[in-house]
Amino acid sequence: GDPIAERGLNIPLEFENVPDSVEILGEPPETVEVRLRGSSAVLRRLEPGDVAAVINLALERQGSRLFDMTAGRVRTPLGVEVVQVIPSTVSLTLEEEGSPRVVPIVPTVEGDPAPGFVVGRVVVEPATVEVVGPMSRLRLLTEAITEPIDVDSASVPMERMATVGLREPNLRLVTPLAARVAVEIVRAPVDRILADVPVRVRNVASGLSPAVTPPYVTVTVQGPPELMRELDSGAVGAFVDLAGAGAGTYH
Repeated sequence: GDPIAERGLNIPLEFENVPDSVEILGEPPETVEVRLRGSSAVLRRLEPGDVAAVINLALERQGSRLFDMTAGRVRTPLGVEVVQVIPSTVSLTLEEEGSPRVVPIVPTVEGDPAPGFVVGRVVVEPATVEVVGPMSRLRLLTEAITEPIDVDSASVPMERMATVGLREPNLRLVTPLAARVAVEIVRAPVDRILADVPVRVRNVASGLSPAVTPPYVTVTVQGPPELMRELDSGAVGAFVDLAGAGAGTYH
């Protein structure tokens, strides 16, 4: 004696019997919308999991495929009728799974250290990770990445455990991994200008007397502050190599 009613639901889209060697590419919808008809009492009692859309991939060949989302693809309780499925078609690309590939892990560092400091060497352990997925995506893969390491306002070395992931959503790690990332925070390099550095010559041929113009140059060098403070013009040499040069004018 219950009246007949209709109800709209968002239900999960499931894939059954996916062959071990096949990967699903793209971003198929996680849910589809259905319009159901049946006893109002039955429709009110529906819970998540009672209704699902199912695509069977057991006999599907590789390539781009379109699947009509008919009522026959929706699993419902007894007495519930499927009136409509939205979207009416689902597009999938099926591709062969490639052999696992080992790629380097590139740590992601964000932020600016404290004034006067810069990021030095960054070391990640382990240095590589094994990745699986569709063959076409594996060919293009060059690296895995870590979640960002924030070095904002840092003035001392840092070490963090960071989750390793991939930018390509169709690929995945063989084993989920967290890597140890060590970030050196070092003093920012400074410039030092050295004036009147003499220009010397090397490998002058026998019997020739070189004349250099200008005889002195100004050299700007960059390095750690503690080294720059001790540096003098005698520590930097400027030279011209005259190997193989005969008499004449050279620039």
